[in-house]
Amino acid sequence: MKYISILLLTLVSLQVFAQENKKSYETKFVENAPIIDGILDDEAWQNAAIATDFVMFKPERGTPEPKNLKTTVKIVYDHEAIYFGAFLHDDKPNEIPMEFQTRDHFGNADFFGIVLNPQNDGINQTEFFVMSTGNQNDAKVLPDGNEDWSWDAVWYSEVTVVENGWIVEVKIPYSALRFSNESIQTWSMNFHRRHQKTNEQYSWNFIPLDKGNIGLFDGLLTGIQNINPPVRLSFSPYVSASATKLESDYNSGWSAGMDLKYGISESFTLDATLIPDFKQVAFDNLVLNLGPYEHKYDEKRQFFTEGLDLFSKGDFFYTRRVGNAPIGRNDIELSDDETITSNPNTVNMLNAIKVSGRTNNGLGIGAFNAVTNRTRAQITNSVTGINRKVITEPFANYNVFVLDQQFNKNSSVTFINTNVLRAGHYRDANVTGLLFDVKTKNSKYGVSGGLAMSNINNNSSITSGFEGMFEAGKVSGNHQFDAQISFIDKDYDKNDLGYQRRNNYMSLQSSYSYRIFEPKGSFNNFGFYLWGNSGFLNQIEESYASYQEKSNAYIGTSIGISAWATTKKQLSFGANINTDLGKQYDYYEAQTIGRFFTENPNIGMNSWISTDRRKPFSGMFSAYFGTMLDDPKQYYSVSISPKYRVNNYFSIYYKIDFQEGENTKGFVTHLDDAIIFGNRNTKTIENSFSFNYNFDVKSSLELIARHYWSAVDYDSNFYELLLDGSLQNHSYTNNHDINYNVWNVDLNYAWEFAPGSQLSVLYRNSINTGGRETDLSFLSNFEHMIRKPLTNQLSFKLIYYLDYNEIKTWL
Repeated sequence: MKYISILLLTLVSLQVFAQENKKSYETKFVENAPIIDGILDDEAWQNAAIATDFVMFKPERGTPEPKNLKTTVKIVYDHEAIYFGAFLHDDKPNEIPMEFQTRDHFGNADFFGIVLNPQNDGINQTEFFVMSTGNQNDAKVLPDGNEDWSWDAVWYSEVTVVENGWIVEVKIPYSALRFSNESIQTWSMNFHRRHQKTNEQYSWNFIPLDKGNIGLFDGLLTGIQNINPPVRLSFSPYVSASATKLESDYNSGWSAGMDLKYGISESFTLDATLIPDFKQVAFDNLVLNLGPYEHKYDEKRQFFTEGLDLFSKGDFFYTRRVGNAPIGRNDIELSDDETITSNPNTVNMLNAIKVSGRTNNGLGIGAFNAVTNRTRAQITNSVTGINRKVITEPFANYNVFVLDQQFNKNSSVTFINTNVLRAGHYRDANVTGLLFDVKTKNSKYGVSGGLAMSNINNNSSITSGFEGMFEAGKVSGNHQFDAQISFIDKDYDKNDLGYQRRNNYMSLQSSYSYRIFEPKGSFNNFGFYLWGNSGFLNQIEESYASYQEKSNAYIGTSIGISAWATTKKQLSFGANINTDLGKQYDYYEAQTIGRFFTENPNIGMNSWISTDRRKPFSGMFSAYFGTMLDDPKQYYSVSISPKYRVNNYFSIYYKIDFQEGENTKGFVTHLDDAIIFGNRNTKTIENSFSFNYNFDVKSSLELIARHYWSAVDYDSNFYELLLDGSLQNHSYTNNHDINYNVWNVDLNYAWEFAPGSQLSVLYRNSINTGGRETDLSFLSNFEHMIRKPLTNQLSFKLIYYLDYNEIKTWL
């Protein structure tokens, strides 16, 4: 710890910082706000100052904006909102790309972007983009520089195309921003303009992309005085109706609920969802998982995707845990005459709230709470006909609490606690972590890491575990490198509310990369990445110590290299190769604590190419081949994904993935004290298709279809895993072949009929089926699958946005 403290102090004390000249704009207060109609003829604009002289930051650096593409921006404000008027000159307006998309989809179009940070802290920017077609995109910039596009605010914009360019007018109500109640405000600000046809992007204040955090290079917005943060209170009541049919079973119903947002103060917001309805959430891309690790699916429920940046650090909060499968769904005990007649695979959520925000001194505070309902399975006795119910998930309460202190405009220290409390004598869990991410003033070097502890209370038996990680390196510039050490002990478990693939593991990692940030020769960018990783068992099981000591609890070492490039004509391509060094000892495939499976080293190679997405027809191709040295095991895959933009309203996308594995060995089952492995051939074909028709920027019709087929064919040879990790033949003969199919079709119409308000209609049909038929051809399998019962669902949902400040004017 002594040396870590010295390193942290040294890095924080480094003050080498190349200060860029920041532009400044002084705005003016207006009594009569401009009308948002895309025409800059309002009196409010007449005496406003002009922000201009944009410079290119990608692909070239610092090139002044040409005169025929000059951008000018004016800014005014009143007691309700801040207003922007931009004239984007273009002497060929008929050549401006104009692909229509709905909210938060950029498409093939130019855009004008406004980046605001009322806290002026270099980290917490809010972005508002308006496309040349008029559709809106908005996002919160996360501390790591990524953007949260799930965040949506209610703001107003209009676009007009004129003979010498296009005009954008924007109104951003103060309710969409977070700022202090100081009488004199100084915000940081920048503007972006993208020319899609030339792939050039300009900004008002120059952004050096090789310097790390780009928020440090925003300009300044001054002149805002005597504005008060408004009452930030909005309601989004909804009503929905649905009907579902599976063979002769028919269910229908309706529900109503509401989402609520309330600004507790100028810094903190409360979000709540009451009686949530997730029937129209997009389907999961389900896959067959033969491995020892849980497959992680993306979150698609809006309440859980929006504004969770404070909660997302360290994988402590995997939102899919809330309302996921009941904890006891697969542990139901049956007598000889009993069968399970009903066993829900999800838990209903009753309500959820979250409070989040950040003070003026950079302290972020987040609190999340959700309550899920009791879930029961129904058991039927086939002899007596008597039904009984078994609780598979009791009432449960999920909590997350976060403190995140930002400093130095690029660094943070985070405390996070999660806990799950279940009613009755069921498993409870508590996890606490302390994380840090510290960079030098110029964002050139950094250290990050953390420590965490879990406590699991299972029937009054408490188990505690620990994990830790430390990483240091150079994090910006052409040359970047880092080194990392991490460990997880055998009792650490954060999976009640977080996501963790494995425990009892220690790893040493290092990497080096080189990349360019401005064009060289024929390339807009290129780079390469080298990495290496060694893994070890963190704690040796005493019962198997004599065997594990032979390998010193060593798991394996892997190294790899990847390279990529994009030409000036927007052709992108890359390749990578990775390999193991020597024998590998897998302590997880056996799915038994303390046991390992020994494999020869693997080598894998991958390449990909992607064409210019600005063209009407574009696509991506990738291929992978892997093999095991001195072993017949092979694996290869091919992926092709073409896209055709028929016109500015209609586009078609198709993707096919083909994967095949030969002679792969893996865990099958436990047989008394024996661990049984099998030799298998696997084949997976995934076809996905979508078409999207945008009537305008407010309404669209989308069809998404996916068929996933995975077949696993075991040969007649089964093996027993020995204590030294090798396999020997076993007389086991059971059939474990798998033929798994998933079919989903969604036809969805969405119409944003007012800001923040939407009507959506969804038709869905789906199949999820398994079997043993592994010798079928693709067409035969499809015919076999489509004869299975289809689930059909039709649903309607209406959401209406109500802002308290507008309600006041109505009254």
